[in-house]
Amino acid sequence: MPRLPAPDYPDDVRARLEADAREVIARYPDSRSALLPLLHLVQSEEGHVTRTGMQFCADMLDLTTAEVTAVATFYTMYRRKPSGDYQVGVCTNTLCAVMGGDAIFEALQDHLGVGNGETTDDGKVTLEHIECNAACDFAPVVMVNWEFFDNQTVDTAKRLVDDLRAGAQVEPTRGAPLCTFKETARVLAGFPDERPGAVEAGGSAGPASLTGLRLAKGEMAPARVVHPRGSGPQDQPPAEHLSSHDAPQRTSASDPAHPAGPVSEEGE
Repeated sequence: MPRLPAPDYPDDVRARLEADAREVIARYPDSRSALLPLLHLVQSEEGHVTRTGMQFCADMLDLTTAEVTAVATFYTMYRRKPSGDYQVGVCTNTLCAVMGGDAIFEALQDHLGVGNGETTDDGKVTLEHIECNAACDFAPVVMVNWEFFDNQTVDTAKRLVDDLRAGAQVEPTRGAPLCTFKETARVLAGFPDERPGAVEAGGSAGPASLTGLRLAKGEMAPARVVHPRGSGPQDQPPAEHLSSHDAPQRTSASDPAHPAGPVSEEGE
């Protein structure tokens, strides 16, 4: 049978959302560009993107529901079914996986009794495996509503989800204080985070992540290639030896042990 039209929001809810939506739309020269934040806005209302929410976005932006649905189903940050107050994402990309992410994800599935993308019976936690969080120097990483919980183990991850379900105060390793998924969605829609201290709190990359930046700025001396331990001269500093990857060098300069003379152009 044909699907019935999506039910509308109650009048008071729709009026409030329309005021918020007009504020978002005014930020963009082309109203269609406001679709992503509007999807976050309706997600902040119900905890996931419903048919009612997609119809609302279509009405506000003069789009078809098919156009809105195409976007809402493309991005994994938009939930299509009811989900928990806390989205617990375990990174299972390469480095986190080998450092323990796979074990953490498997253990949490057993501990919570849910599969990937499923929510606990109390509606508190939705578990999912996610791709790289760009925090490899803190691997393995778990994120809760996009806040970082670094250097996790099976035991710490279990304690984390238990605390979330019990309503205990949980502090991210870095970044803003933890809030519910609906509150996070409203911030992602572009509205200010009005919680005390939330804006001032900020995470940053770890030392390993910043090494390359410091090298590029000249704040650190470049590493030197030295003789293997015990094989080089002992009474003087080892001679600097440019690697063949240090460009560009003639063959005899980049590898003094195998001089081949200057490299000639073809045909010379």
